[in-house]
Amino acid sequence: MEDQMANLKNRRRGKVSKKTMKKLRGPVPELAVIDPDVAGIDIGSRSHFVAVPADRSETPVREFGSFTANVYEIVDWLKSCRIRKVAMESTGVYWIPVYDILGMAGFDVTLVNARHVKNVSGRKSDVLDCQWIQSLTRSGF
Repeated sequence: MEDQMANLKNRRRGKVSKKTMKKLRGPVPELAVIDPDVAGIDIGSRSHFVAVPADRSETPVREFGSFTANVYEIVDWLKSCRIRKVAMESTGVYWIPVYDILGMAGFDVTLVNARHVKNVSGRKSDVLDCQWIQSLTRSGF
């Protein structure tokens, strides 16, 4: 323990390598799954990306159009994947019909602020966004 504290003090002075600091930090804990029946949706003006747990579908992330008929396709797919709860970003006004249709279909729909669920640094994509929303929601955030 004293060695670790000395290493931390040296790191603050710029004397310890990044490799040593990685050893001190330890592994990053994985998020515990609290609710496995959750889907995440990244809402867009032209298409919606939907993520479900990997064990529920051969393609756990799918892209759907933004028309009403496409939203009903989302409903059918989510039901076939045994999803009970859906979390989605509140992007512009595009979320409103999706929210209404999913709610009428019996899903527990949660609206999240995109700024509150920002992903860690890295490349941003609609696929990563819907997976991140799904991951946070199934872990209780």
